[in-house]
Amino acid sequence: MFSTVLIANRGEIALRVARTCRELGIRTVAVCSDSDRDSTVARFADESIRIGPSEARRSYLNPAAVVTAALQVGADAVHPGYGFLSEDPDFAEICEDAGLTFIGPSAALLARLGDKAEARNIATAAGLPVLPGSSKPLATLAQARSIAAEVGYPVIIKAVAGGGGRGMRVVRDPRDLAREYAQARAGAQTAFGDSRVYLERFLENARHIEVQILGDGHGNVIHLGERDCSVQRRRQKLLEETPAPGLSRELADRICAAAVQAAGAIDYAGAGTYEFLVDDEDGFHAMEVNCRIQVEHPVTEMVTGVDLVREQLHVAAGYGLTIRQEDVVPRGVAIECRVNAEDPRRGFLPTPGTIHKFVPPAGPFVRVDTHGESGMRVTPDYDPLLAKVVVWAPDRRQAIARADRALGEFHVEGPGVCTTRDFLREVLEHPVYRAAKHTTALIDEMDVR
Repeated sequence: MFSTVLIANRGEIALRVARTCRELGIRTVAVCSDSDRDSTVARFADESIRIGPSEARRSYLNPAAVVTAALQVGADAVHPGYGFLSEDPDFAEICEDAGLTFIGPSAALLARLGDKAEARNIATAAGLPVLPGSSKPLATLAQARSIAAEVGYPVIIKAVAGGGGRGMRVVRDPRDLAREYAQARAGAQTAFGDSRVYLERFLENARHIEVQILGDGHGNVIHLGERDCSVQRRRQKLLEETPAPGLSRELADRICAAAVQAAGAIDYAGAGTYEFLVDDEDGFHAMEVNCRIQVEHPVTEMVTGVDLVREQLHVAAGYGLTIRQEDVVPRGVAIECRVNAEDPRRGFLPTPGTIHKFVPPAGPFVRVDTHGESGMRVTPDYDPLLAKVVVWAPDRRQAIARADRALGEFHVEGPGVCTTRDFLREVLEHPVYRAAKHTTALIDEMDVR
């Protein structure tokens, strides 16, 4: 096993990784920008090292700074967490060239699956159904018009290098295609440094279902069940649960089997997530692969008892998986609520500021993954996620009640700081959500003001 792991991230996921490392007796080093030098993870880790100013592109998104720090502290592995450099093939390759183990898939596989258009082709080759669309990045507006007319409106334009729900543009009227195509390319260039986009048919009122997989890089792949991620704002997730409610076990099993088949075909190594859309006729369509730990991984851990970060470390160290498919026996229901420093009544606008009071919930079967604390400054430089409130219960009714109780106990106060806590409670109370009839359109239908 590794002796020292450098955690190339910040916030709750950096702390989450550090905790498993400590349980395994692995020394940890936390990187930090100027604004994070006194963060929770910087104090928890065995050592912390500054890698740059607060601006992400000069710190957490700076491969040279991260690798230099890893070599300086004598790390033998780098855990990228999620976001930032976690799916950057160039970063993974730089780590490998420097003699550092990148805890995740190889640079070559990241490059293949990180290209979302190529990932569609890989999924098709593995026998997965995909939505009609372009098999390659769009070269011209004329090509976009031709393919959109062929697959039928509405369509969605996505960044080839995209992820996390960012940079997507839905086009319902052919007259809007030119504008949205141009804006999608510009947005992709700004967000990912790559202006290439592709197009596929857009499913209205779909379910967003994803499958957690683990692979050892030698053709052995297992799944740990599915998660429902349909509660989204601007195609970014706010609430997740497992098992997916309102989905027949037969359909869920078919989706999980498809994910395992596809991951096995490319000898996937580490933790990953295959994402699907399910239509109103129970047809499912592969969207993309996330080659990293997911924000919502705790719900899977709560129902399976499997530490996903531990499995990542074991695979990266060459020991393979510690569990087999028959060892995975999900029990009960888990729900995760993302408490962000955002104002739902103002279009989920981030609300930076200093937190004067931070009191997370507790009680039976409640897990809170957070880096928040009283006195912490929420900066506009990073994602506004403050905490993930995760609950477990024997059934969905009890899980919803427990999630609502836990959110009610959560108190975050500070000048100008607003959170999604109360909005999440509204979602839990919504009759469509309670009836497990919700789709990705739920929040739009709630008419948030």
